[in-house]
Amino acid sequence: MISSVKKITRIIDLFSDGEPSLSNKEIADKLNLPPSSVHHFLKTMCKESILLQGSDKRYRLGWKILEWSNKVMYSQDINFEAGPIISNLIARFKGTSHIGMFDNGEVRFVYKAMSPHVDVVPTFVGMTRYPAYSTSIGKVLLTYNPAFMIPMMEKGMFKQTTNTITSVDDLKKELEVVYKNGYAISDLENESNTYGIAAPIKTYNGQVVAALNLVGEKSYMNGKDKHAIVREVIRSAEMISRQIGYMTINY
Repeated sequence: MISSVKKITRIIDLFSDGEPSLSNKEIADKLNLPPSSVHHFLKTMCKESILLQGSDKRYRLGWKILEWSNKVMYSQDINFEAGPIISNLIARFKGTSHIGMFDNGEVRFVYKAMSPHVDVVPTFVGMTRYPAYSTSIGKVLLTYNPAFMIPMMEKGMFKQTTNTITSVDDLKKELEVVYKNGYAISDLENESNTYGIAAPIKTYNGQVVAALNLVGEKSYMNGKDKHAIVREVIRSAEMISRQIGYMTINY
């Protein structure tokens, strides 16, 4: 067992910016192992999405590596880093705020805070999971991490409400808008029956590891304060990004 873990780790370490893809033989040569022996590990790693094999038969790091990386980069104390920032957000606007991360095709909430006197949103930290395509947080994560589309599509896209996007092409068009605008919306598209606005949270190297949202009743979220809410959600996400080490460099 330990030997297998070491071999898998060694295989992962072979990939780099200079060599993002490798063939079975190239991997075997680098490890000084028979190609037939290496093939067994590569097949298993592809099955677990640790590696992906393209039509050219070459191997590349898979989406599971990116997901693990995101979790490691965001393992800091969320309450300590984000709590005061989100408290200001929900004090200014009426709604419920979450921080969510990608988890095997879905969004998993890792933080939640509510404004006083708002309807309870049926989400629970660490437990509630929504399909990434139907949430504002999920759309942000899919926009900036295209590899996440693979596990999302493997789970399928199903109607949760009349507004749920179930076409990959339609989703990709919306993600282009998200990238252009810098934020995403979810318009009564999932079981929470809320209107959500979300913006990306980034690590020190600009990687989007999570997203911050504010959700509430559509009449309020899409009303006269919408532009102010969008600006504040984006600003709050940027502040949290700086707290975990992301810095914007101006040339």
